[in-house]
Amino acid sequence: MAIAETFFISHGSPTLSIDDSLPARHFLKSWEQKVYQKEKPKAILVISGHWDTKLPSVNVVDRNDTIHDFYGFPKQMYQLRYTPPGAPRLAKRVKELLMGSGFDEVVEDKKRGVDHGAWVPLMLMYPEADIPVCQLSVQSDRDGTYHYNMGKALAPLRQEGVLIIGSGSATHNLRAMDRAGGPVTPWAEQFDTWLKDSLVEGRYEDVNHYEVKAPHGKKAHPWPDHFFPLHVAMGAAGDNSKAKLIHQSWTHGTLSYSSYQFTAAD
Repeated sequence: MAIAETFFISHGSPTLSIDDSLPARHFLKSWEQKVYQKEKPKAILVISGHWDTKLPSVNVVDRNDTIHDFYGFPKQMYQLRYTPPGAPRLAKRVKELLMGSGFDEVVEDKKRGVDHGAWVPLMLMYPEADIPVCQLSVQSDRDGTYHYNMGKALAPLRQEGVLIIGSGSATHNLRAMDRAGGPVTPWAEQFDTWLKDSLVEGRYEDVNHYEVKAPHGKKAHPWPDHFFPLHVAMGAAGDNSKAKLIHQSWTHGTLSYSSYQFTAAD
């Protein structure tokens, strides 16, 4: 089963796991009914902004543990568990593809489970936790082009029935967050609109160089770990792919839940 699409999901706050007032939660819960109404993928590769390493790393495990990598949230969130099967074969295939495309070294992590950038959205999208999941890290000391090329190297996985999901945030400046329920801050809206227009119009090279091309790029992403998963998903769909905005909502004035589908041309 070949898969034509890749996705970028803005996972926002960890409270997405319990807060039923968030529109993004309902969007993800409707995944199989409204967004991806197809046969379940053979495996899922998640590129999460919450795994940031010096070298590309994959988790090679038989069963994923739930990593509660957040602090100061309601107790019930630490009691949530999402433990899908690991995907060790997929992990080794990811390593093979990356190293075959010029990435000199890929680390196999044989202990790590799924962080909340992976399990929070997946818990809503595929609650049965029956699809094997592998995670791939980002390298925040590199740039958008590096991660786009990482995605291009992984494109063959789509033909092998692997669903590729980048999980981060369209905007991610936690220090600039405003009160819940407040209006969207102009600089955040301007960046989010620029991103949507750039993707839908196929200006991927501009997105690769968002720091100089986008309005308020550095303010939207003072640290790029939550943005680079988008570049991987974009690259994995290919140069001539078509991007589509599949969800848009906001919280705390500056945190965008904008999420995208990339459909390959081949």
